Amino acid sequence: MKPYYFALLTALLWGIVPVFEKMGLSKLTPAAGIFVRCLSVSIGAVILFLFNPALLNELSHAPIKNIALIVAGGFTANFLGQLLFYNALKNGEASKVVPIAGAYPLVAFFMGVFLLGEKITLAKTAGIGLVLAGLILLR
Repeated sequence: MKPYYFALLTALLWGIVPVFEKMGLSKLTPAAGIFVRCLSVSIGAVILFLFNPALLNELSHAPIKNIALIVAGGFTANFLGQLLFYNALKNGEASKVVPIAGAYPLVAFFMGVFLLGEKITLAKTAGIGLVLAGLILLR
């Protein structure tokens, strides 16, 4: 499957998830929500390992730097970012909070250009402009 289709399916799933989470947070604090979410991800990781035990071998041969970078990404996005997102989602409208929080491509664009040496193209610039316009409209 092409990366474009994987990305579209990801957008579909990530678009559905905040609806579940907004409803779930109606009777939970954001901290309790994070705990439950992390627990479910941990269960998923165990299931993934059970169906693919070669993961342990792969990880034992992976450079520590690569593992540390994934750990940093997981902690930043799945713990810190999600905790902030749950606070916004619990107290705000999902139709506003989700698109604003979903504006992370702005940050990724600039990080990609400045840290990864990716090229600035007309299409990327237009896309970033549209994201900015959307943020202004949702404000």
